[in-house]
Amino acid sequence: MTRLPNEVFIVVRRGDEFLVVHRTPQGGAYWHGIAGGLEEGETYAQAAERELFEETGFAAQPVEIAEPFVYPSDADSSAVTVHCFLADVPAGWEPALNDEHDDYRWCRQEDAVELLYWPEPKQLLRDL
Repeated sequence: MTRLPNEVFIVVRRGDEFLVVHRTPQGGAYWHGIAGGLEEGETYAQAAERELFEETGFAAQPVEIAEPFVYPSDADSSAVTVHCFLADVPAGWEPALNDEHDDYRWCRQEDAVELLYWPEPKQLLRDL
């Protein structure tokens, strides 16, 4: 899977629960948060707002919450810088998933950490 060099990761929080979404088999079939790459001319904040809306149907301006993390480069791709954001949603809100995901769960912090696949998002959630 080719990665873009600039991405966003959005933690979606509802009270004391966190949204974890499951990528479709075509997307790797793992549990993740809301995430995606920047488009041409977009800032990280604009990408976070767009990805949040595209992947969940929720319109908001997520707040940057942590230092970016970097996935190191490998033989097939360059390093990927990921800026991290938080979006608080109202009680009772449920996501309208797009075709990148086939399931979702609301989890308490420790359960969300256990479900997430990548170590950097796990640590981000632990630190909240």
